[in-house]
Amino acid sequence: MTAQADLTQPLWMLLAFVGLGWLVARRLGIDPRPIATLLIYVIAPLTFFRGLVEGDPGPADLLLTAALFSLASLIAVTVHRLARPWFAPPEAAVLAFSAGTGNTGYFGLPLALVLLPPEGVAQYLFCLLGITLYEFTVGFYLSARGRFSVRESLSRIVRLPLLYAFAAALLVNALAVPLPAALLDGLDHFKSSYTVLGMMIIGMTLGRVTLAAVDARFIAACVLARFGLWPLLSLLAVWLLQATLGIDATLATALLLLGVVPMAANVVVIAMELDIPPAKGAVAVLLTTLAAPLVIPLWLEALLSLAGLHN
Repeated sequence: MTAQADLTQPLWMLLAFVGLGWLVARRLGIDPRPIATLLIYVIAPLTFFRGLVEGDPGPADLLLTAALFSLASLIAVTVHRLARPWFAPPEAAVLAFSAGTGNTGYFGLPLALVLLPPEGVAQYLFCLLGITLYEFTVGFYLSARGRFSVRESLSRIVRLPLLYAFAAALLVNALAVPLPAALLDGLDHFKSSYTVLGMMIIGMTLGRVTLAAVDARFIAACVLARFGLWPLLSLLAVWLLQATLGIDATLATALLLLGVVPMAANVVVIAMELDIPPAKGAVAVLLTTLAAPLVIPLWLEALLSLAGLHN
């Protein structure tokens, strides 16, 4: 398995969604905040509920979810402590949130469908779920603490439906509750909405950005965490798992892909939901997303070679 699969078309299509978002924001004056709320409270929970129900997770799958949740949380907490002396509280919070995650869903999932066989896509989804749970628990809390009290931050987490969608999917699987085919088919439409709206919201936010939002120091820190720290950590994780558990090439590729995607569009989504100025985060997300067609194939090819998976 190599990175030679043709990623050109899906990469540029995702960038086209960003451009479309910019265009509608500039020409139609659409406010992206209601779309951010829709993603958080409706589209993301339903997308992951269907994925979990279809995947029928076992202990090994849930272990992947727990491992990625723990890794993302550890990175975010560490970066938050390091960033507080250098950035204002809202900026430190957004930087910490972004350091713990990446665009593994809106951006990475379409790439996983190209690179991986069905069993690899399922493994990628459970890894993605761990990172998404981080975003809407630890990451959400760190972001909220940049603006709200501990009590207010926790109360906002409790209201997030993704947590209940996760619990409901596990309950459905545990009780072997049959869901109507029409329901599953209907929920399948949310997967496409999840990707399209998630990428468009980056462009919609950028449609309102001025040059004053360009903060080189903040952007450099975000890029270093995403394209420096994460690829190295994903490679170390693969080496460790190869040495201890002998994981196969499919899972190794899924883990490496998690490490090379651009910054998470949810940096913008969460900032909007918490009334944190999203412009600086949006610029950093755009720059890493624009670099993706060049960076992802090169980084992934290099990591696969270092992991002994290059054919």
